Amino acid sequence: MKPSRGFAALTVAAAAAAMITTPADATTGAVSDDSVRYAWLSSCAKKDYKVPCGNWMLTMRSGKTVKLADARVHPKQARGKVDKETNALFAVSGDGRSVNYIKGDKLVIRDVNSGKVRPLPGGTADLPKGLGQDSVDTTLSPDGSIAVVDYFDAAEKLPSLVANLKTGKVTKLPSKNSVLSFSPDGQHLLTGRFTDDNITEFAVFDAEGHETSSQVVPQIVSNNAPIALADDGTTVTLVITGGSGKPRLRTYDLSSDTVSDAVPLGTPKDESAQRLYWDAAGTLTLWTSRGDEEGTVISAVKRTVNAGTGTTHRLDSFKVRTDPWTWWLPGE
Repeated sequence: MKPSRGFAALTVAAAAAAMITTPADATTGAVSDDSVRYAWLSSCAKKDYKVPCGNWMLTMRSGKTVKLADARVHPKQARGKVDKETNALFAVSGDGRSVNYIKGDKLVIRDVNSGKVRPLPGGTADLPKGLGQDSVDTTLSPDGSIAVVDYFDAAEKLPSLVANLKTGKVTKLPSKNSVLSFSPDGQHLLTGRFTDDNITEFAVFDAEGHETSSQVVPQIVSNNAPIALADDGTTVTLVITGGSGKPRLRTYDLSSDTVSDAVPLGTPKDESAQRLYWDAAGTLTLWTSRGDEEGTVISAVKRTVNAGTGTTHRLDSFKVRTDPWTWWLPGE
Protein backbone atom coordinates (compact mmCIF):
# COMPACT_ATOMS: atom_id res chain seq x y z
CA MET A 1 0.00 0.00 0.00
CA LYS A 2 1.36 3.40 -0.96
CA PRO A 3 0.03 6.75 0.32
CA SER A 4 -0.44 9.62 -2.11
CA ARG A 5 1.69 12.77 -2.14
CA GLY A 6 -0.04 15.81 -3.60
CA PHE A 7 -1.24 15.12 -7.14
CA ALA A 8 0.45 11.77 -7.65
CA ALA A 9 1.70 8.69 -5.87
CA LEU A 10 5.21 7.87 -7.05
CA THR A 11 7.75 5.39 -5.73
CA VAL A 12 9.44 2.01 -5.68
CA ALA A 13 11.62 -0.14 -3.44
CA ALA A 14 13.33 -3.44 -3.12
CA ALA A 15 15.17 -5.97 -1.10
CA ALA A 16 18.52 -7.57 -0.69
CA ALA A 17 18.96 -8.26 2.95
CA ALA A 18 22.37 -7.94 4.43
CA MET A 19 23.53 -7.06 7.90
CA ILE A 20 20.90 -5.09 9.85
CA THR A 21 22.30 -2.28 11.98
CA THR A 22 20.83 0.42 14.15
CA PRO A 23 22.37 3.81 13.34
CA ALA A 24 24.12 5.83 16.00
CA ASP A 25 22.31 8.43 18.06
CA ALA A 26 21.96 12.10 17.18
CA THR A 27 25.53 13.03 17.94
CA THR A 28 27.66 9.99 17.18
CA GLY A 29 28.32 7.51 14.41
CA ALA A 30 31.10 6.76 12.00
CA VAL A 31 31.03 8.83 8.84
CA SER A 32 31.03 6.83 5.61
CA ASP A 33 30.05 7.45 2.02
CA ASP A 34 26.82 5.54 1.57
CA SER A 35 23.34 6.47 0.39
CA VAL A 36 19.79 5.13 0.54
CA ARG A 37 18.68 2.91 -2.30
CA TYR A 38 15.12 2.74 -0.95
CA ALA A 39 13.21 2.99 2.33
CA TRP A 40 10.49 0.56 3.32
CA LEU A 41 8.06 -0.53 5.99
CA SER A 42 6.81 -4.08 6.55
CA SER A 43 3.18 -5.18 6.61
CA CYS A 44 1.54 -7.60 9.04
CA ALA A 45 -1.73 -9.48 8.80
CA LYS A 46 -4.62 -8.33 10.98
CA LYS A 47 -7.75 -10.45 10.59
CA ASP A 48 -8.52 -10.24 6.87
CA TYR A 49 -6.34 -7.23 6.01
CA LYS A 50 -2.84 -5.89 6.56
CA VAL A 51 -1.36 -3.04 8.59
CA PRO A 52 2.08 -1.40 8.74
CA CYS A 53 4.39 -2.88 11.34
CA GLY A 54 8.00 -3.16 12.46
CA ASN A 55 10.45 -0.29 11.96
CA TRP A 56 11.25 1.98 9.07
CA MET A 57 14.15 0.36 7.22
CA LEU A 58 16.76 1.69 4.81
CA THR A 59 18.43 -0.48 2.22
CA MET A 60 21.72 1.21 1.36
CA ARG A 61 23.66 1.11 -1.87
CA SER A 62 26.43 -0.69 0.01
CA GLY A 63 23.99 -3.56 0.61
CA LYS A 64 23.64 -2.81 4.33
CA THR A 65 20.14 -2.63 5.83
CA VAL A 66 19.62 0.03 8.51
CA LYS A 67 16.82 0.03 11.08
CA LEU A 68 15.50 3.43 12.20
CA ALA A 69 14.25 2.62 15.67
CA ASP A 70 13.45 6.28 16.44
CA ALA A 71 11.25 6.90 13.38
CA ARG A 72 7.53 6.95 14.15
CA VAL A 73 5.68 4.20 12.28
CA HIS A 74 2.06 5.07 13.16
CA PRO A 75 0.82 8.70 13.16
CA LYS A 76 -0.79 10.32 16.17
CA GLN A 77 -4.15 11.89 15.37
CA ALA A 78 -5.23 15.36 16.49
CA ARG A 79 -6.89 14.08 19.68
CA GLY A 80 -3.89 11.96 20.62
CA LYS A 81 -5.02 8.53 19.41
CA VAL A 82 -2.42 6.58 17.45
CA ASP A 83 -3.70 5.20 14.14
CA LYS A 84 -2.11 1.76 13.85
CA GLU A 85 -3.67 1.02 10.47
CA THR A 86 -1.64 3.54 8.50
CA ASN A 87 1.93 4.86 8.43
CA ALA A 88 3.45 8.18 9.47
CA LEU A 89 5.24 10.36 6.93
CA PHE A 90 8.69 9.56 5.59
CA ALA A 91 10.86 11.22 2.93
CA VAL A 92 14.24 10.55 1.33
CA SER A 93 16.39 13.21 -0.33
CA GLY A 94 17.20 12.77 -4.00
CA ASP A 95 20.85 12.04 -3.29
CA GLY A 96 19.84 9.42 -0.73
CA ARG A 97 21.95 10.97 2.02
CA SER A 98 19.17 12.41 4.19
CA VAL A 99 15.87 11.07 5.49
CA ASN A 100 13.02 12.98 7.11
CA TYR A 101 10.50 11.52 9.56
CA ILE A 102 8.69 12.06 12.86
CA LYS A 103 10.65 11.33 16.02
CA GLY A 104 8.31 11.43 18.99
CA ASP A 105 6.23 14.48 18.11
CA LYS A 106 8.81 16.40 16.08
CA LEU A 107 9.79 16.48 12.43
CA VAL A 108 13.48 15.65 12.15
CA ILE A 109 16.11 15.04 9.51
CA ARG A 110 18.83 12.41 9.72
CA ASP A 111 22.17 12.34 7.96
CA VAL A 112 22.35 8.67 7.02
CA ASN A 113 26.16 8.59 7.03
CA SER A 114 26.93 10.33 10.33
CA GLY A 115 23.72 9.25 12.07
CA LYS A 116 23.15 12.82 13.23
CA VAL A 117 19.47 13.68 13.84
CA ARG A 118 18.21 17.24 14.25
CA PRO A 119 14.79 18.91 14.27
CA LEU A 120 13.63 20.97 11.32
CA PRO A 121 14.42 24.67 11.89
CA GLY A 122 12.35 27.72 12.65
CA GLY A 123 9.52 26.00 14.47
CA THR A 124 8.72 23.70 11.54
CA ALA A 125 9.58 20.67 13.68
CA ASP A 126 6.35 21.15 15.65
CA LEU A 127 2.91 20.68 14.13
CA PRO A 128 0.29 23.43 14.48
CA LYS A 129 -2.10 22.98 17.39
CA GLY A 130 -5.09 20.82 16.56
CA LEU A 131 -3.42 19.13 13.59
CA GLY A 132 -2.69 15.41 13.64
CA GLN A 133 0.43 13.73 12.31
CA ASP A 134 -1.77 12.14 9.66
CA SER A 135 -2.44 15.61 8.21
CA VAL A 136 1.12 16.60 7.31
CA ASP A 137 3.58 15.58 4.62
CA THR A 138 7.09 16.63 3.66
CA THR A 139 9.28 16.82 0.56
CA LEU A 140 13.07 17.19 0.52
CA SER A 141 15.21 18.97 -2.06
CA PRO A 142 17.64 16.78 -4.04
CA ASP A 143 20.53 17.42 -1.64
CA GLY A 144 18.35 17.38 1.49
CA SER A 145 19.12 21.00 2.39
CA ILE A 146 15.51 22.20 2.02
CA ALA A 147 12.36 20.64 3.47
CA VAL A 148 8.83 21.59 2.42
CA VAL A 149 6.17 20.90 5.04
CA ASP A 150 2.61 20.58 3.69
CA TYR A 151 -0.38 20.77 6.04
CA PHE A 152 -3.74 19.22 5.15
CA ASP A 153 -6.09 21.22 7.39
CA ALA A 154 -9.80 21.06 6.57
CA ALA A 155 -10.07 24.80 5.97
CA GLU A 156 -6.96 24.83 3.72
CA LYS A 157 -5.69 27.96 5.47
CA LEU A 158 -2.33 26.77 6.76
CA PRO A 159 0.47 27.75 4.36
CA SER A 160 3.11 25.23 3.38
CA LEU A 161 6.48 26.01 4.95
CA VAL A 162 9.82 25.90 3.14
CA ALA A 163 12.60 25.34 5.68
CA ASN A 164 16.24 25.90 4.69
CA LEU A 165 18.23 23.50 6.85
CA LYS A 166 21.51 25.32 6.17
CA THR A 167 20.41 28.83 7.09
CA GLY A 168 17.44 28.11 9.33
CA LYS A 169 15.27 30.47 7.27
CA VAL A 170 11.60 29.54 6.81
CA THR A 171 9.37 30.92 4.03
CA LYS A 172 5.71 30.35 3.25
CA LEU A 173 3.88 29.03 0.19
CA PRO A 174 0.16 29.51 -0.57
CA SER A 175 -1.95 27.07 1.42
CA LYS A 176 -3.68 25.54 -1.62
CA ASN A 177 -0.48 24.77 -3.55
CA SER A 178 0.85 21.20 -3.46
CA VAL A 179 4.48 20.36 -4.14
CA LEU A 180 5.08 18.57 -7.46
CA SER A 181 8.82 18.75 -8.12
CA PHE A 182 12.07 20.40 -7.10
CA SER A 183 14.52 21.55 -9.75
CA PRO A 184 17.84 19.62 -9.58
CA ASP A 185 19.66 22.53 -7.91
CA GLY A 186 16.88 22.98 -5.35
CA GLN A 187 16.43 26.64 -6.35
CA HIS A 188 12.99 26.21 -7.91
CA LEU A 189 9.89 24.45 -6.65
CA LEU A 190 7.01 23.42 -8.92
CA THR A 191 3.58 23.45 -7.27
CA GLY A 192 0.02 22.87 -8.42
CA ARG A 193 -3.40 23.94 -7.22
CA PHE A 194 -7.02 23.48 -8.27
CA THR A 195 -8.74 26.80 -8.97
CA ASP A 196 -12.35 27.73 -8.23
CA ASP A 197 -13.13 26.93 -11.88
CA ASN A 198 -11.95 23.33 -11.37
CA ILE A 199 -8.87 23.77 -13.50
CA THR A 200 -5.22 23.33 -12.54
CA GLU A 201 -2.66 26.09 -12.17
CA PHE A 202 1.07 25.41 -11.93
CA ALA A 203 3.26 27.92 -10.12
CA VAL A 204 7.03 27.96 -9.62
CA PHE A 205 8.64 29.52 -6.55
CA ASP A 206 12.30 30.33 -5.99
CA ALA A 207 14.36 29.49 -2.91
CA GLU A 208 13.22 32.72 -1.24
CA GLY A 209 9.54 31.83 -1.64
CA HIS A 210 8.88 34.28 -4.49
CA GLU A 211 6.65 33.17 -7.36
CA THR A 212 8.65 33.27 -10.59
CA SER A 213 6.04 31.96 -13.03
CA SER A 214 2.52 30.57 -13.14
CA GLN A 215 0.19 29.18 -15.76
CA VAL A 216 -3.19 27.50 -16.03
CA VAL A 217 -2.07 24.28 -17.67
CA PRO A 218 -3.79 22.03 -20.21
CA GLN A 219 -5.37 18.82 -18.96
CA ILE A 220 -2.79 16.68 -20.71
CA VAL A 221 -0.23 18.21 -18.36
CA SER A 222 -2.28 18.35 -15.17
CA ASN A 223 -3.74 14.84 -15.49
CA ASN A 224 -0.51 12.89 -15.97
CA ALA A 225 2.48 11.88 -13.88
CA PRO A 226 5.31 11.53 -13.04
CA ILE A 227 6.50 15.05 -13.69
CA ALA A 228 9.88 16.81 -13.45
CA LEU A 229 11.03 20.45 -13.31
CA ALA A 230 14.34 21.45 -14.92
CA ASP A 231 16.87 23.94 -13.50
CA ASP A 232 15.58 26.77 -15.72
CA GLY A 233 12.40 26.84 -13.63
CA THR A 234 10.10 26.72 -16.67
CA THR A 235 10.70 23.41 -18.45
CA VAL A 236 8.45 20.59 -17.24
CA THR A 237 8.75 17.03 -18.53
CA LEU A 238 6.13 14.37 -17.92
CA VAL A 239 5.06 10.87 -18.83
CA ILE A 240 1.72 10.50 -20.64
CA THR A 241 -0.15 7.20 -20.44
CA GLY A 242 -3.34 7.10 -22.48
CA GLY A 243 -5.94 4.44 -23.11
CA SER A 244 -3.48 2.41 -25.15
CA GLY A 245 -1.28 1.96 -22.10
CA LYS A 246 1.78 2.92 -24.14
CA PRO A 247 3.79 5.58 -22.28
CA ARG A 248 4.93 8.68 -24.11
CA LEU A 249 7.07 11.64 -23.12
CA ARG A 250 6.13 15.31 -23.49
CA THR A 251 7.73 18.60 -22.48
CA TYR A 252 5.71 21.59 -21.31
CA ASP A 253 7.06 25.17 -21.29
CA LEU A 254 5.46 27.19 -18.51
CA SER A 255 6.60 30.54 -19.89
CA SER A 256 5.08 30.03 -23.36
CA ASP A 257 2.27 27.62 -22.36
CA THR A 258 3.26 25.17 -25.08
CA VAL A 259 3.36 21.37 -25.10
CA SER A 260 5.78 19.44 -27.28
CA ASP A 261 4.81 16.57 -29.54
CA ALA A 262 4.75 13.22 -27.77
CA VAL A 263 7.57 10.74 -28.31
CA PRO A 264 7.32 7.03 -27.42
CA LEU A 265 9.03 6.22 -24.14
CA GLY A 266 11.48 3.38 -24.58
CA THR A 267 10.45 1.11 -21.73
CA PRO A 268 9.22 -2.51 -21.81
CA LYS A 269 5.47 -3.21 -21.76
CA ASP A 270 5.59 -4.72 -18.27
CA GLU A 271 7.02 -1.58 -16.65
CA SER A 272 5.17 1.42 -15.19
CA ALA A 273 6.66 4.89 -14.72
CA GLN A 274 7.19 5.71 -11.02
CA ARG A 275 9.47 8.74 -10.76
CA LEU A 276 10.96 11.22 -13.23
CA TYR A 277 13.61 13.87 -12.53
CA TRP A 278 16.34 15.99 -14.05
CA ASP A 279 19.78 15.84 -12.44
CA ALA A 280 22.33 18.63 -12.02
CA ALA A 281 24.07 17.61 -15.25
CA GLY A 282 20.86 18.02 -17.26
CA THR A 283 20.19 14.30 -17.59
CA LEU A 284 16.59 13.09 -17.42
CA THR A 285 16.22 9.99 -15.24
CA LEU A 286 13.24 7.65 -14.96
CA TRP A 287 12.39 5.03 -12.33
CA THR A 288 9.96 2.30 -13.36
CA SER A 289 8.46 -0.71 -11.60
CA ARG A 290 7.60 -4.18 -12.82
CA GLY A 291 4.60 -6.12 -11.55
CA ASP A 292 3.51 -9.74 -11.55
CA GLU A 293 0.21 -11.09 -12.86
CA GLU A 294 -1.58 -9.99 -9.68
CA GLY A 295 -0.24 -6.46 -10.01
CA THR A 296 2.22 -6.77 -7.11
CA VAL A 297 5.46 -4.88 -7.70
CA ILE A 298 8.38 -7.29 -7.96
CA SER A 299 11.28 -5.14 -9.22
CA ALA A 300 12.42 -1.60 -10.00
CA VAL A 301 14.52 -0.18 -12.84
CA LYS A 302 16.41 3.10 -13.18
CA ARG A 303 17.08 4.56 -16.65
CA THR A 304 18.37 7.71 -18.29
CA VAL A 305 16.04 9.16 -20.92
CA ASN A 306 16.70 11.17 -24.06
CA ALA A 307 14.07 13.90 -23.70
CA GLY A 308 13.99 14.48 -27.47
CA THR A 309 13.63 10.90 -28.67
CA GLY A 310 12.34 8.98 -25.65
CA THR A 311 15.10 6.38 -25.90
CA THR A 312 16.36 5.01 -22.59
CA HIS A 313 19.48 3.43 -21.13
CA ARG A 314 19.31 1.19 -18.07
CA LEU A 315 21.47 2.23 -15.12
CA ASP A 316 20.25 0.01 -12.31
CA SER A 317 17.66 -2.61 -11.42
CA PHE A 318 16.76 -4.67 -8.38
CA LYS A 319 14.10 -6.94 -6.96
CA VAL A 320 11.43 -5.49 -4.70
CA ARG A 321 11.03 -6.67 -1.13
CA THR A 322 8.16 -9.12 -0.74
CA ASP A 323 4.89 -7.50 0.29
CA PRO A 324 6.02 -4.25 1.96
CA TRP A 325 3.39 -1.91 3.36
CA THR A 326 5.06 1.04 1.63
CA TRP A 327 8.39 1.98 0.06
CA TRP A 328 10.12 5.19 -1.00
CA LEU A 329 12.78 5.93 -3.58
CA PRO A 330 15.32 8.73 -3.11
CA GLY A 331 13.52 11.95 -3.96
CA GLU A 332 10.18 10.78 -2.59
